[in-house]
Order: sequence, then C-alpha cells, then structure tokens
Amino acid sequence: MAEQVDVVIIGAGPCGLAAAVAMKRAGLSAVVIDRSCVVSGIASYPTYITFFSTPDRLSIGGVPFIVATEKPTRRDALAYYRAVVTLFDLAVRQYETVERVTNCDGTFVVASRSRFGELRETRARAVVVATGYFGHPNRLGVPGEDLPHVTHLFTEGHWAFRQDVVVVGGGNSAVEAALDLYRSGARAAIVHFGPSLDPNIKPWVLPDVTNRIKEGSIAAWFSSRVRAITASHVELDTPNGAERVRADQVYLMVGYQPNAELLVELGVPIDPRTGVPAHDPETMETAVSGVFIAGVIASGNDANKTFIENGRFHGDLIAHRLTRDRPAHDPAAA
Repeated sequence: MAEQVDVVIIGAGPCGLAAAVAMKRAGLSAVVIDRSCVVSGIASYPTYITFFSTPDRLSIGGVPFIVATEKPTRRDALAYYRAVVTLFDLAVRQYETVERVTNCDGTFVVASRSRFGELRETRARAVVVATGYFGHPNRLGVPGEDLPHVTHLFTEGHWAFRQDVVVVGGGNSAVEAALDLYRSGARAAIVHFGPSLDPNIKPWVLPDVTNRIKEGSIAAWFSSRVRAITASHVELDTPNGAERVRADQVYLMVGYQPNAELLVELGVPIDPRTGVPAHDPETMETAVSGVFIAGVIASGNDANKTFIENGRFHGDLIAHRLTRDRPAHDPAAA
C-alpha cells in the first residue's frame, strides 16, 4: 500500500532539508527521498575544504550553526545538517532513487527504488524537486574521458602522491585541488580554457596558487583545451599548438549541470537557453500545479545564482503557498 503524505521532497541537500523543516512547521506531512546520503553533495567535497560562507549563511530551520572558527569546514557542515535532521525528526529515506513521478488528477504518485531493488510508491498532493547539481558533471566530450584514471570528484591529494596529475578547470574547485595535490607530493598541472584563473577564486587562496604557478611548483596551461585523454597523457590544444602533458591521474573540475529529467517528464517547460524551469519565484511553483523547485535547480545552467544562502528560503515560500490553498476540511488546518 502506498504511503500518503502532503509533500514529497526529492533531494536531501541543505535546501531540500530546509524545505522539509518548513513543511513540518506549517503542519504539513513530508518525506524526503534521496538516492544517496543526507547532504551527499557536501559529503563529496574535498575532505579538508573550508567553506567560503560564514556559518550563519549556511544555517537552516533557524538552528544556529556554531563553530569555533570564522568559516566552517566540510566536517562541521556534515555534523550540523545531521543534527538538523535529528532535531526536527525529519522523515528522510536515504539511498532510494526516484524513478518517476506521475500526476494523477492532482495527486502525485512517486515511484522509488531502494538500493536493494525494493520498489516503493508514495502519494502526495505536492512534489518539491530539490535535486541540486552533484552527480551530473559537465562533460568535455573528448576521447578518453571515461578512462578509469579520470574523475570529476576530488577528495584529497594523498591518492596522487608522486603521480603526474592534470587538473582541468580554473575555478575554486580546480585551484584547491591543485594546491592539495602539490602539498601531497603530486606533480600537478592546471589546464584552463581561459587566459587566467577565474576571477572569483577565494581571496585567501588566490595568492597561494598564483605564487605556486609563478615559481613553477604547479604547472599551468592557460587558453588551452583538452583534445583527448590517453592512458598516459592529456593531449592539449594550446596557443603554441598541440602539446602532450604526462598524466597518471586526471581531475575534470569543470562544474556540474542540473538534472531536470523529472521536471521534463512532468511537463514543466525548461528554458532552452538558460535551463531555468518555468516557475513563480514568489512561490517556487512551476508551470505544473503542485510541482515546486527548491535550491540550485532554480538557477538552470548558472550555478552561481543560487547557493545554500538563498536556496534555504525556498521551502518557506512553498509552505506558504501550500497552506494558503489548504482545503478547509483539512484536519491540519484546524
């Protein structure tokens, strides 16, 4: 028998959890379903990363995020979001993949499958898609991109000790990976299509990487693109012509793209240029009644428009919209 709730939230990232808190405070029953663990995007960050944002801008549900330092680490954030789930006793189903969502005359049937193959159905009058970006990396579209020594995720430099490593990208993720690789004894090189590093590099990181490149500790290939990846080299097109760079490991730190498949299947129009789902920013409801979005997926192709800092408030907008139109006979409205 299918479980019945008011709202199904797809995605247990910070914005999905914030939405679940908002539903609970509004007297709405909600379940959060995620194909991985709670805040899996943050769990996938480099092991020793420090956030750019201060703790107060990462907090959700009005729960203070207190750390001893000015900026929280990955470990701080993981502990904080686990505490929020525990404090509000949120119903979170981890390691369960949503396979489809069917709109049956205003009632949504969410079909999901556990990692052990068990099929489950959940019925709700509203669905919130808060799937984020991680897990859908941008691809270069070059030969060798799927070789076993090529990855889009970076955890820590120790794995590349005394290895030749190429990091593709010029943003914060690429720069911090290159620095950690260098300090872990790897021979690191950065390859970036731009003429210089991205302008939004963290201010406390930029001098460090600039000096490492200047002294030759980290090699850098600017205005260059990857043409192919082989078992031993990365082949580049550079301003000086074709080059081959030795690489035992390759990290493609070129960002992620939103996964809008569920929205498309539900009939939500997606802007072909921006990738933004058609929605009302005042309520976060899409062009399909009862289907909402929360978090970075609202930004479409521009991940720099929505962060935890502003996406954490989407749940409040959604809860207000749902309670505003709550049927008078609804027992929760009493």
